[in-house]
Amino acid sequence: MRRRLLLALLALPGCSLLPERPYQEVQRFTLAPAMAPAAAAPARRGPVLLLRTMRAAPGLDGRGLRVMQPDGQVVVEPWAEWVAPPADLAEEALRRRLEASGRFTAVTAPGSRLRAELVLEAELVGLEAVPAEGVARARLAGLLLAESGDPRRVLGQFTVAGQAPLGGAGAAAEAAAMTAALGDALGKMEVAVVGAMGRR
Repeated sequence: MRRRLLLALLALPGCSLLPERPYQEVQRFTLAPAMAPAAAAPARRGPVLLLRTMRAAPGLDGRGLRVMQPDGQVVVEPWAEWVAPPADLAEEALRRRLEASGRFTAVTAPGSRLRAELVLEAELVGLEAVPAEGVARARLAGLLLAESGDPRRVLGQFTVAGQAPLGGAGAAAEAAAMTAALGDALGKMEVAVVGAMGRR
């Protein structure tokens, strides 16, 4: 009885159980900034660096692209996201950047059996597009520790910011600009880490 009633309702003009709004496919973007122009070979006598799992500041644990409104409020794009949590992607990009710097014998991850002489703790503090200013911004915080000796020594604590022009409107342009801004921030993080290493 219920089935006949449902079929009768669907047969009426204008009756539908399906939404009238067209299906919107979610766009997914990678967050992989371009590498430095020339990757150096690993240093034979350089230190081993342990890069800990990158933390995410509140609001950055989701995959959605973040856009800052003119009033300063940050909204998340409903149909655009990163292929993985941005802190995970930023960590991988930072690891590749440090490996390619030629400053370290190796850059290891938590769980490695290789003894590290330096430890880098990093956090993704900000990553958003700012259409009102025509830019995208990325911010990273870092803490570099010397593992040798007891107790551990803090060699440097720093926050770096990257910025890139927003080349157009829409999620694709926002994602591209945020990726470039992260690349800018990663370059500054590398400089800060290398500078702090001199305090060992």
